[in-house]
Amino acid sequence: MVTFKTKIGLLPHLPGMHYLEIPAHIIKKLGGKFSQRLICEVDAKLKFNAGLVALGQGKGYLSISKKRLQLIGKKKGDAVMVSLTPDRSRFGMKMPVELKIIFDQDPQAQLRFEKLTPGKQRYILYYIGLIKSPDLRIDRAVTLMQNLKKTTLGKETFRQILGKPVKLEDF
Repeated sequence: MVTFKTKIGLLPHLPGMHYLEIPAHIIKKLGGKFSQRLICEVDAKLKFNAGLVALGQGKGYLSISKKRLQLIGKKKGDAVMVSLTPDRSRFGMKMPVELKIIFDQDPQAQLRFEKLTPGKQRYILYYIGLIKSPDLRIDRAVTLMQNLKKTTLGKETFRQILGKPVKLEDF
């Protein structure tokens, strides 16, 4: 684990996207690689999974949502204490219990899920986990897995998995 102080910034190329800057010397302590998954703790109040992205000049960043900033009472320019730990979990975030139950009952859904890119897998886990009600999480997980099984292997899009109409630019 590495702990350091940094400020909350706003990415100029992504309007409205706040971030935590990770100094170059911290990147080196983390192994000197970008595109890694981390568990980020901010001010010992908020803990979340995040992906390290290159910022330039050896520095990196982790994005942080406005909602998370509100939870800790911080805004752009505020200083925060950050602790980073490598995320050694399989998917880079927690598997919802409801999806695990579906996989136990539908091995084909699990096989299709495992053939997705890690980013698409994380998106599905995140999208199911957004729901607070266990019953609605089950409904969402069932729907997503049914939609996933209908897609062409290797050409899955988020729109198709979510059950949205396919656009021409999806091809």
